[in-house]
Amino acid sequence: MTDDVLTETERKMRASIEALKRDLANIRTGRASSGLVEHLHADAYGTSMPLNQLATITVPDARMIVITPWDKSSIGPIEKAIQKSDLNLNPSNDGKAVRIPIPPLTEERRRDLVKLVRQRVEEDRIAIRNIRRDGINDVRELEHEKMVGEDDARRAQEKLQQLTDRYIKEAEAIGSQKEQEILTV
Repeated sequence: MTDDVLTETERKMRASIEALKRDLANIRTGRASSGLVEHLHADAYGTSMPLNQLATITVPDARMIVITPWDKSSIGPIEKAIQKSDLNLNPSNDGKAVRIPIPPLTEERRRDLVKLVRQRVEEDRIAIRNIRRDGINDVRELEHEKMVGEDDARRAQEKLQQLTDRYIKEAEAIGSQKEQEILTV
């Protein structure tokens, strides 16, 4: 019984870490990365589609992203989607591809991005703790319904705490790695 709770809690914590990774991949680091733009949506074929379904996104060097659409008629909507985004990027279009030069980050912008990373990591820590709380409540409910004994419930709660510590440590490591990327000039 408690194994089911532990398994489900660990699955949720792992999903929280994956969401953090995706979230941090969208934060600009001063280097070109396809993850910066692939989540953006462009209006094509009468619907809103992510760029990675409309084009090939390549990074030829550390300061340039090149988006080559499979259908040349979608160049305009792709360019508009990049301009509308909050990335502050200036795309140029040569008729075949959209080129996005990545300007270097200012020191002030780097500090702002580090604050944003820390905020997102803290939000993930809170989410992980909430998942632990839900797991503990499930274990207590099982104990209250006499489906598990007091010792098993205590052991399960200790394992939940170990899981929580492990995933919070992983979130902090991911955050500090992203901070290093941002601060590297």
